[in-house]
Amino acid sequence: MKHITVVAIFQAKPGKEAELKKALISLVAPTRKETGCINYDLHTSPEDPAKFLFYENWTSKAALDAHLQNDHIKALLPRVDELAVGFPEIKIWEKIG
Repeated sequence: MKHITVVAIFQAKPGKEAELKKALISLVAPTRKETGCINYDLHTSPEDPAKFLFYENWTSKAALDAHLQNDHIKALLPRVDELAVGFPEIKIWEKIG
């Protein structure tokens, strides 16, 4: 079975950096308890404090899909327009080596 890696990049709107950071940090603890979550790590850019990156690994696409349906993720979605410049850039990867 192939693990799924997700890289998601958020860019905060000017003046919304602290709010977006708080909202994203609030996702970490509940997500790490989800079935199929291998790791769920939030990073910030040392060059751009308005840029945040999630690096996630999941046991399967089904586990990732279930994660996206959880209440804590759904609660953030309406706030993305308020806090971020556009929707986050999300890329899915499969480990091959």
